[in-house]
Amino acid sequence: MPERPRLTPPVADIRRAVREALPSEGLVLVALSGGPDSLALAAAVAFEAAGRAGAVIVDHQLQDASAAAADRAAAQAAALRLDPVRVVRVEVGAAGGPEAAARTARYDALAAVAAELGAAAVLLGHTLDDQAETVLLGLARGAGASSLQGMAPEAGLYRRPLLGIRRSQTEQACADAGLEPWHDPQNEDPAYARVRVRRAIMPLLEDELGPGVADALARTAEQLREDTDALDAFALELVEDIVELEEAGVSLSAVALAANPAALRQRLIRLVAASEFHVSLSRAQTLAVARLVTDWHGQGALDLPGFTAERRGGRIHLVSSTAGPLTGRKPPHDH
Repeated sequence: MPERPRLTPPVADIRRAVREALPSEGLVLVALSGGPDSLALAAAVAFEAAGRAGAVIVDHQLQDASAAAADRAAAQAAALRLDPVRVVRVEVGAAGGPEAAARTARYDALAAVAAELGAAAVLLGHTLDDQAETVLLGLARGAGASSLQGMAPEAGLYRRPLLGIRRSQTEQACADAGLEPWHDPQNEDPAYARVRVRRAIMPLLEDELGPGVADALARTAEQLREDTDALDAFALELVEDIVELEEAGVSLSAVALAANPAALRQRLIRLVAASEFHVSLSRAQTLAVARLVTDWHGQGALDLPGFTAERRGGRIHLVSSTAGPLTGRKPPHDH
């Protein structure tokens, strides 16, 4: 690797994106697979956060050559003068399918190392192309705005500096810096839905609709995230006025719910269910509760995961299905 690689436009763009995402102080860790995206990210972090940047390589042990690939990535991190460099080998379960299980194992490992080292942030190498694929997958599943807003640039410990960077830029940045990325064979396996989107669907959309589809999908995600943040804030402001704590649950004013637009009404229902009963309602379940407000004709209680919903006395009563009162609770806005 050359000591002073050329500062080409891709290298400069990635460094700038990293610079804007870095916390002002503290150790930062790069989640490094050795692929072009995370390797280009690691090189930029090594430059922009010299002396306070390390790397974590998670070996999922799903391929025969995974240990060698992890050790190679660790050697590249050391050559970039990242320190500390940790290789974590994990056991991937089966819950939720192979992609979800691997993701869970990976994030658990990253969080554990970050906690051990007291890291201020973990930087992930997701690109604009990854964002576009995420939005398209969410659209196909009918998952709603929460999925269509894609991946957040910052979520707690994790930061994604490259969401405005194309995959082609990370590949070129590696070439410009003399870095040889590892290409994960699973990224070519059509058994994975994301691979099919990447290799077949996105190129087809670009061919049929013209260039710029990935950028448009990423812009859509950004706009939806802004809208979602605003609606969440409105819901949190309203919840204090319409929710009352009860012995085994809560009640909500039917009149107040009816006075709000559907987007806010259904958000309030989901917020209270999540805060009070730790349940994530599906859209069908949320609409069923909302009909107690908008289409009330004396129907009985709804049985939902962890609680029941019933309209009585002008209020929607959400009552725990478990025996005994709920104790030690706070209003939803304090959760």
